Amino acid sequence: MLTRASAWVFVCVPATVQSYGSTYLTAAMDKRVMTKVQSHQRTETDLIGPVELPTEAYYGVNTVRAAENFQLSSTRLEQFPELIAALAIIKQAAAAANRDVGALDADIANAIIAAAQEVASGQLHEQFILDMIQGGAGTSTNMNANEVIANRALEHLGYAKGDYEVLHPLNHVNMGQSTNDVYPTALKLALHQMTGNLLDSLEVLRQSLQDKADEFDAVVKMGRTQMQIAVPMTLGQEFGAWATMIERSMTGIKRVRYDLLELNLGGTAIGTGINAHDGYRERAIQHLRDITGLTSIASAPDLIAATADTQIFVDLSGALKRAGTTMSKIANDLRLLSSGPSGGFGEINLPAQQAGSSIMPGKVNPVIAEAVNQVAFQVAGHDAAITMASEAGQLELNPFEPVMARGLFDSISILQNAATMFVEKCVTDITANDQLMRDVVEGSAGLATVFSPVIGYKNATALAVEATRTGAKVTDLAVTKGLLSATQVQQLISDALEV
Repeated sequence: MLTRASAWVFVCVPATVQSYGSTYLTAAMDKRVMTKVQSHQRTETDLIGPVELPTEAYYGVNTVRAAENFQLSSTRLEQFPELIAALAIIKQAAAAANRDVGALDADIANAIIAAAQEVASGQLHEQFILDMIQGGAGTSTNMNANEVIANRALEHLGYAKGDYEVLHPLNHVNMGQSTNDVYPTALKLALHQMTGNLLDSLEVLRQSLQDKADEFDAVVKMGRTQMQIAVPMTLGQEFGAWATMIERSMTGIKRVRYDLLELNLGGTAIGTGINAHDGYRERAIQHLRDITGLTSIASAPDLIAATADTQIFVDLSGALKRAGTTMSKIANDLRLLSSGPSGGFGEINLPAQQAGSSIMPGKVNPVIAEAVNQVAFQVAGHDAAITMASEAGQLELNPFEPVMARGLFDSISILQNAATMFVEKCVTDITANDQLMRDVVEGSAGLATVFSPVIGYKNATALAVEATRTGAKVTDLAVTKGLLSATQVQQLISDALEV
């Protein structure tokens, strides 16, 4: 199954994801429809003016404004439960920290904590209705979280939603915070979680390739360089090399994943910590460690730099691109080696998954490998957008983190799904055409390279040329011309296959 597991985030994605997740915002572009559909409303006011919204909505005026303004993509916050859970965990840690330093009433803090825990566990995710791409450096997302948690906390205290004189989304839930430290912190925690799941899937792929390497350990074939016959190898060595490539791409992700745990939480607007109480930052970081179990979480040594710099997202995107291109290279090789089945390489057989043509009966295409290729193309596209967005940041803040987040989340998700698909629908059931590959080896002019250290480059070249011209086997020519004995021929070939 193609799923995203979780460690510290226990979430449930709604079976049906509506456009905006609510009665009101299903008709967000037509307020007349809203009036007809929703009879029970409450009014909230911001600096622009009053807005009516459903009484049952946990989001508030700022979320509504953003939902109306940003209708850009098919990707909504609720599609990435790891991000919502990370936001909730930050609000939980912040409330506990503000309670600890005496800035927040204990009853208010405890209600916020209870509401945040519910959201982190998967509740109310349908209330996170915003487009992932949005102006404002993620402010709308932070507002959405503040409002949902505030209104749920009010219910815990026995009050109605919107009774902000008791508990306010900004004065209380957002106390000591800014979008500029909350949003990147949430991204990093969510990305850390998601990359862990991706690494699990890549490890299954690596092990599957290694299992095939062991299975094909004695299957002799010709290696190729620049699409031309080169020297002998085993099919197992080829699969083993692919397993190593996946392992190396995993190493790159692991390196960046560790750096994701250096956070700017507590830096507030630009990293100076304005409006945060003394001791808040340290307590909030410690609460995050306690909640997540991630003891490596640390406060960045330079909060101003950490707020302005988004290079960590570029680094992660580069590591994801490497994983994608590695998987795509393997997919390309499998497509070549399985090409034919007649008239092509035909060395291996990929499992048939579906009919390959609407006009050519019996045709089967390497659709799983082709899908892996396309995932790699998409990841590379996201990488280009993330690079541009990171470069375009100005002064103390990069306002383009939302598009980086969307690209990174999508890249991780599709890579994880592709790795799982690759194993289950392709790699596990690959078979080898042993005799065909052995015949190619024995009849290949490429064996002249194996003999050249003993018979010399000139003699080896003459054998290769004659074999190519006449179709005779290099092995036979070497023996009949008295250059090697049959025993030497076999020993040299065996030696060439040892690594």
